[in-house]
Amino acid sequence: MLGCLPSPERGGDKARDDNKSFPVVLEQVLFPANRLSLGASLTEMSGQKPSLKSDDSAQSRFQVDVVMEASSAAPGPAAPSAPASTDGSRPPEESKGRFRVVGFMDSGAMDIGLPPDVSHEPDTAKSDSVSLHSTGTGHTHISDSHSNTYYMRTFGHNTIDAVPNIDFYRQTAAPFGEKLTRPSLSELHDELDKEPFEDGLANGEEPSAAEEAAALAAKEAKGGSVKFGWVKGVLIRCMLNIWGVMLFIRMSWIVGQAGIGLTIGIILMATVVTTITGLSTSAIATNGFVRGGGAYYLISRSLGPEFGGSIGLIFAFANAVAVAMYVVGFAETVVELLNDVDALMTDELNDIRIVGTLTIILLLGISVAGMEWEAKAQIVLLVILLAAIVNFFFGSFMPSESKEPKGFFGYPAILLENFGPEFRDGETFFSVFAIFFPAATGILAGANISGDLTDPQSAIPKGTLLAILITGLTYVAVAISAGSCIVRDATGDHNDTVSPTVNCTDAACTLGYDFSICKEGGCPFGLMNDFQVMSLVSSFGPLITAGIFSATLSSALASLVSAPKVFQALCKDNIYPGLSVFAKGYGRNNEPLRGYVLTFCIGLAFILVAELNIIAPIISNFFLASYALINFSVFHASLASSPGWRPSFKYYNMWVSLAGAILCCVVMFVINWWAALVTLLIVLALYIYVSYKKPDVNWGSSTQALIYNQALTHCLNLTGVEDHVKNFRPQCLVLAGYPNARPALLQLVNSFTKNVSLMVSGHVRTVSRRSNFRELYQDYARCQRYLNKKRIKAFYAPVFSDNLRHGAQLLLQAVGLGRLKPNTLVMGFKNNWSDGNMRDVENYINTIHDAFDLLFGVVILRLQEGLDISHIQGQDELLSSHEKPPVITKDVLISVIPAKDSDSDSCPSKTTSNQSSPLITRGKQQLITKSPLSLTDQRLLESSQQFKKKQGKGTIDVWWLFDDGGLTLLIPYLLTNRSKWGDCRIRVFIGGKINRIDHDRRAMATLLSRFRIDFSDINVLGDINTKPKKHNKLTFKELIEPYRLKEDDMEQEAAERLKAQEPWRITDNELELYKAKTNRQIRLNELLKEHSSTAKLIVMSMPLARKGTVSSALYMCWLETLSKDLPPLLLVRGNHQSVLTFYS
Repeated sequence: MLGCLPSPERGGDKARDDNKSFPVVLEQVLFPANRLSLGASLTEMSGQKPSLKSDDSAQSRFQVDVVMEASSAAPGPAAPSAPASTDGSRPPEESKGRFRVVGFMDSGAMDIGLPPDVSHEPDTAKSDSVSLHSTGTGHTHISDSHSNTYYMRTFGHNTIDAVPNIDFYRQTAAPFGEKLTRPSLSELHDELDKEPFEDGLANGEEPSAAEEAAALAAKEAKGGSVKFGWVKGVLIRCMLNIWGVMLFIRMSWIVGQAGIGLTIGIILMATVVTTITGLSTSAIATNGFVRGGGAYYLISRSLGPEFGGSIGLIFAFANAVAVAMYVVGFAETVVELLNDVDALMTDELNDIRIVGTLTIILLLGISVAGMEWEAKAQIVLLVILLAAIVNFFFGSFMPSESKEPKGFFGYPAILLENFGPEFRDGETFFSVFAIFFPAATGILAGANISGDLTDPQSAIPKGTLLAILITGLTYVAVAISAGSCIVRDATGDHNDTVSPTVNCTDAACTLGYDFSICKEGGCPFGLMNDFQVMSLVSSFGPLITAGIFSATLSSALASLVSAPKVFQALCKDNIYPGLSVFAKGYGRNNEPLRGYVLTFCIGLAFILVAELNIIAPIISNFFLASYALINFSVFHASLASSPGWRPSFKYYNMWVSLAGAILCCVVMFVINWWAALVTLLIVLALYIYVSYKKPDVNWGSSTQALIYNQALTHCLNLTGVEDHVKNFRPQCLVLAGYPNARPALLQLVNSFTKNVSLMVSGHVRTVSRRSNFRELYQDYARCQRYLNKKRIKAFYAPVFSDNLRHGAQLLLQAVGLGRLKPNTLVMGFKNNWSDGNMRDVENYINTIHDAFDLLFGVVILRLQEGLDISHIQGQDELLSSHEKPPVITKDVLISVIPAKDSDSDSCPSKTTSNQSSPLITRGKQQLITKSPLSLTDQRLLESSQQFKKKQGKGTIDVWWLFDDGGLTLLIPYLLTNRSKWGDCRIRVFIGGKINRIDHDRRAMATLLSRFRIDFSDINVLGDINTKPKKHNKLTFKELIEPYRLKEDDMEQEAAERLKAQEPWRITDNELELYKAKTNRQIRLNELLKEHSSTAKLIVMSMPLARKGTVSSALYMCWLETLSKDLPPLLLVRGNHQSVLTFYS
């Protein structure tokens, strides 16, 4: 891998200077583990041909060739050596050189030598990478990789190992710069057995200045997207959205009801909620790069797709309906003006519809024209709005006698009277707060276009918080100004002056007017009665009307832009598959034109038909629900303590954010309790839907981090708790190989462990050459995806090993975490054991012995058709959709049909790791052809799926012959608790004596009832010890014949030697010693056929064989004889520690 980089051009003198470090570098880089002697000092070698040779051996693991790539030279050896150039001139041509490791060398390999044309000079500078280049004279120089600017260049340039670079950390679709790929660990660490870089630049090498300029020119030719800074993109938008129509037509009424003091309190309460939300938004926005999507993006990347998907949909819908609300507010104002001059087109309702329709069409045109035009329109509207606000304040300092009858007197006289509240018409503090709070929303207007911001991490915090501060102060100033200048009620009549006979104490009385008649109601002017009182105060009334137009249109325009942007981000993530059509963007700004049209249609529909007075509270609650979740996101992320939670904005607190979330929920119910309930129900319904669909996304949410924390905490807590028999669960290590190789085995175990206990799908990969751990990692991800897709609750655990036994030992000892550790080994029966290598049988049986040694229970499943379906074509479900090749190709996947090996583990003993799985391999110029399955394979496939379907009515026959602690009884009980096995009844078979059958039945019934295990029948077998039939004994004799040692027919020494070489051989003494046990297995098989031939499943006590006494062949023959020609059979043997108890 070293030396494959192009060598930069340089002068001859510099080349010789750079050649100094070659011998040391080659030793350090190529042979870090082997200390190689160069045979002489560097100065002594300066005139000699160098040779790298090991101290203790003349052989080396590598053969290093120099690959010359001169454009003028034909491929072949390097040119003959020539004197080194000393004139300092640049050679006319340079070739690129690289080291290539050809392969491993045999014992008689030659020393690693350098070409005879290599020159050396004393070592004064050292480099960690080496490159070769050849001059035009045919002289090859070895130099470091720093070229002629060695002392001016950054460390790491032109080396394989790359220095830290921001582009390595970008995601694939990063908008600000291209994603680079750092050198992989294997490229730096693996042995040099291939040329790593064929084309292009090596990892970590920089492009030339010309290449950079060309790339920049190509990017500029495409045209960049329009991006906004924090003022234009966030501050202006937020201020325009917060300064709504409420500022001009409702603020004065709120002051009249609540008074100046409580109005300031209302404003501050609303500002506290929005400020906390702004701080939380700033924290999330500065915790990494923010893309488009606004509130949806912030919530989904923090809390996950469930919350993000539900909020994203209702937030986009709320913005779409808000467009209609603001447009209708604008249209109503226009229609009022038309009505004042008798210029109505039809009637008021239809005129509102007509004006609203024309307005939303105009706004749509501005939005579709692009974000740049929309931003310009916002600036124009802001100027008008600011002018209207300034106009009001100027007017408040210019009272006139003509305005006094309408209640406007100027500052000093009315402040104290209007400071306290005077609630009327059933209004309360909270009802007035509910009316004001929607005016404080709109703080996410800038965040909603986060994808169009130059620097969202900086713009969102600065713009949002400053907008909240400015608008909050503006509302307070307007409240104080209006409350200080205008009385609550006024008649508008110049004749209502104070008369001496009337006892008047109001502030207006001190100013010469008597409005006491207004206490009876009916006065048209004053804070409580005139919504247009700000026009009265202002120095130029029409400018206030223009401000109302600006406020409504700017808010409508912001919502019309926000809704499609949020909706597009939601659709791009494919949370709701049916909406993906709206994810497409157009133009250089990726404008969601389809989203604009959808928003336009929704807004138009509500303008024409909806009752906005009902929908408005729901929309406000939708916004508040978004704020609540943003606050909760910060609390949740802080609580999870994920190392990835590192916001650069530090002015937040998790508990303040939690308080903000609670406040948002409280405000939802204060504004409208039924709208709050509707909002929560909609969010809950969408959350359940997204949770059920389980979108295939992984955003590193705080939900994942918190789950990890909880799992870790609970695992650690479990380690301090001793096991108790009441809490025993069969935690199974299933040796299933690749998960799709033995589906029946996994499905049956999953039936009694799912959501109850642990299941680990163990895979022992036996290899005949060096292990490929990278391939193991890739297979791990694919196999775990398969298990998740099939809804099998299991962990996939692969290991490389020389054989099944060694791999199983590794799994038995290492798999698990604390108390979450397997206690039961589950394997498939080795159906074809008699056709294979008996050493595999020895490993199989010894694996069972090892499990018992480690106090594991053992379960073996046998299906007569077998378990392994990996040899059948089409069984490549482990491949994900993007990994599957096309049907017709030059290099396609074809089925592998190896010799069908055991059902005990996944792969044949000679399977090598150069296959991505034993199920698939690659072939050239071949097509996938599906040949018809044989009848045997058809039955095998059907059998492999039998535990996937509902079993129907039947029996699970439990042959509890030996007390193993109760595992043989517990597994059937757990199965019958599942819906697939719920219709099956347990029948119990036990051994007994003929003269005590009733007694044994009653004793077992008593025991089962105390265990609280339902059963349908108990059968006591009094004839187990009866001699088996002769033909069955003869069959067993034929079965063991090939495996007998027959020591009587050979010399004792030869017999002992053969037994040592083949320990699985059955001796005559062994046969005689275990004759009774052999007959019992034959007899039990006869009884099983007699009593349980129609059972859905047989669960039976597994016979034990004493380790070191019973040979593997004899034990295998017992298991074969006991289980042949039967329905699905589960041989179970616990570790003889109680797993059932009848104590509470």
